[in-house]
Amino acid sequence: MIAFFTRHYYVVSLILVALALGLFALDFERRRPRTRELVLVAVLVALAVASRAAFFMVPQVKPVMAVVIVAGIALGARNGFTIGALTALASNFIFGQGPWTPWQMLAFGLVGCLAGALFAKNRLPRNRWLVAAVGGVATFVLYGLIVDTSSALLFTQNLNWQTAWPIYVAGVPFNAIFAASTAVFLALFGPMLEGALTRVRKKYGLR
Repeated sequence: MIAFFTRHYYVVSLILVALALGLFALDFERRRPRTRELVLVAVLVALAVASRAAFFMVPQVKPVMAVVIVAGIALGARNGFTIGALTALASNFIFGQGPWTPWQMLAFGLVGCLAGALFAKNRLPRNRWLVAAVGGVATFVLYGLIVDTSSALLFTQNLNWQTAWPIYVAGVPFNAIFAASTAVFLALFGPMLEGALTRVRKKYGLR
């Protein structure tokens, strides 16, 4: 069994990612969200996908993560994860599906979940600049680490530190651009979107 794990680390890690996504999906189903909540989640996923597609000509400079983060802040950690994961899945029908998709779903989802956990219950103040800073750092560290790990597992036959570190180093500038653009979009448009979502949530009695 240990030998199997050693030889097939990508398959095993992909199974673990799928299990994590499945647990969040079961939790979402267990909560039995109302139709109006499902509609709002679907609209936000569509908005996030559109924001990613609209900036396809500018690599890594996309507001998609900012939308996911604001959704997590306004609607809570669970919805933040759901919206992030579905955004990655749906948008990859445009940008290309592959074995990296579950990893991107997990990365987007965890960033949205973290934003909800930190800001939705006012554990941190919803200050424009603090949200932008936390969103940028979470995107760089959490999203970057998960996606680069998937690349290391996928493209490295003999995985070890010597073969993996060039992949992580090569990913730094891409992750930094994505994180910086996310922070800028959050600072510029985050409060406006959050305000709109908060009004919708209160109007329809969501969470």
